[in-house]
Amino acid sequence: MDSPLALLRNALHSASHLATDPQGQAPWREWLHGLTVPDMLSLSFACPPASRSLLVQMLHGWLLLQGETTPAIGLVWFNLGVELSNLNRPVDAATAYQNALILRPDLWQAAVNLANLREASGDLEGAATLLGQALQDDGARTTLLNQRGRVLEAQRRLADAEGCYYRSLLINPDQPDVVQHWAFVRQNICAWPIFAPPVPGRTAADLMAQSGALATLSLFDTVAAQRLAVANWLDRRWARLLAPTHRLAPAHGYAHDRLRIGYLSSDFCRHPISYLMAELLEQHDRTRVEIYGYCSSPEDGSDIRDRILAALDHRRMVRSLDDETLARLIRSDEIDILIDLNGATAGDRLGVLRWKPAPVQATYLGFIGPVPVPELDYILTDEYAIPPSLAADYWPRPLYLPGVYQANDSRAFQLPPVSRAAEGLPEKAFIFCCFSNPYKISDRMFDAWMEILRRAPGSILWVLADNEWAVAHMRARAAEQGVAADRLHFAGRTDPAHYRARMALADLFLDTTPYNAGTIASDALRMGLPILTLSGEPFASRMAGSLLQAMGLPDLITTTMVDYVDRAVRHATDAAWHASVTARVTPAAWRATLGDTARFARGFDDTLAQVALRGTV
Repeated sequence: MDSPLALLRNALHSASHLATDPQGQAPWREWLHGLTVPDMLSLSFACPPASRSLLVQMLHGWLLLQGETTPAIGLVWFNLGVELSNLNRPVDAATAYQNALILRPDLWQAAVNLANLREASGDLEGAATLLGQALQDDGARTTLLNQRGRVLEAQRRLADAEGCYYRSLLINPDQPDVVQHWAFVRQNICAWPIFAPPVPGRTAADLMAQSGALATLSLFDTVAAQRLAVANWLDRRWARLLAPTHRLAPAHGYAHDRLRIGYLSSDFCRHPISYLMAELLEQHDRTRVEIYGYCSSPEDGSDIRDRILAALDHRRMVRSLDDETLARLIRSDEIDILIDLNGATAGDRLGVLRWKPAPVQATYLGFIGPVPVPELDYILTDEYAIPPSLAADYWPRPLYLPGVYQANDSRAFQLPPVSRAAEGLPEKAFIFCCFSNPYKISDRMFDAWMEILRRAPGSILWVLADNEWAVAHMRARAAEQGVAADRLHFAGRTDPAHYRARMALADLFLDTTPYNAGTIASDALRMGLPILTLSGEPFASRMAGSLLQAMGLPDLITTTMVDYVDRAVRHATDAAWHASVTARVTPAAWRATLGDTARFARGFDDTLAQVALRGTV
């Protein structure tokens, strides 16, 4: 006669009427008596996916029979939590994990899973607290530190997150994913030098090579170094994924009457990419092209999201689709040219591109640098941003748009009233500003700004600093270089209208290098604010220069840090010369060049049509 455990295993594998038991009368309930913790663990291990609902009933039924609770029973509660999570019952799963931790406070896996549930429900504080309480003096510490660091980072408790990541690296330096989070947090809080804290067995160069893709644009000033760093990041990522089995799209397209262009993005929401792309999507010539959008961005209720979705001829909401399923959807839509708007940034769907769902695939705007994915054919750019002499260094190869690479939105907007007094700025000072993200500011860049302030009496620097630690680090660095605290003013994040309006209060925007301003540079020029840039070798260091070239303002482009500093000082100390430059930076000049989106769209459509005619060759 079969043992009770064998009978239960048979029941799980039978996929029969035993899977439901509304009256509580199924025979397997009698078989639970006398089973041990190891029996129930083995039952969980052997359960086929289709029988999870039945397994949950068995685990719960067994737990109800236990008159005495012991630490070992915590493992069964943990398994019950896992199965309930798999069945998308998060509230019940959380209760199971809590019971597991009551019996086994050292069961860190339960703490991690429960913290994930709290985070998913929006309770970031509860998740962080739980992970902090669960820390153990054993091999589990790195997992818990990393998880807690990630939750704290999401809460914008950046200094605490940085500390978690660093302590994890001190325990185990061989964690590239942790290095990239640690480095990027340090960039965001301006903790310079970024790789100064020692990590056992790792040099600063080792750590830089393990940085995340976006961080590399601020860290490396050559195309080759950026390409290698992004390739390493992708290799680590691909190693965790199954490789596509074959190419989905035909090699030479579909010969549609109208070219089918597909845009793939997780940024169709309140994001700079959407503000740049909205009018281009509206201005595409519908007699020539048909526009599909594959949207994996969250629903944020924003006006710009509504505008983007309204501009698409065909909307596909694909946030829940895995890479293969989405790739097959794109293939079924017979897209001629698929344009990825993320590149190697948060929320990307590069795994979809690996299936080659479209005959021609390009990346545009989202990541201003090499994206070495074999199935990508082009990076859309212009001849200033990626000079033809450097084209061979890029992967994928450049596809040149006429004039300027960056799409813009010329739609008029209402601006609120602003004043220097309301912003806490001195009325008579020459105001240098930079509203780029703090992670773009290197210690070398900040030191150059301090030299500018020392050489330009009566000037101040107005800089975006969206966290208290960046403010503290910048103030400390300025003090070290003899710059008084009152010459630094800090701007917080604000709504788009106020952000644009306050630009008019400054005299000169100081760009960052090797990662220039992009959307912000165009906004500054639109508002009549000159931007001084330093063009280097990589695409990211030539973004602002591309915009200035298009507007006929080459005298705002420098190529060395010495020239950059000298030119900035001249703007602040030679009023007549500064006025002559500013007079050419007008809203009208912007509208006639960068803001002529109808002309840009025609050139964009022409370029894609030529590619479609010749394929990817």
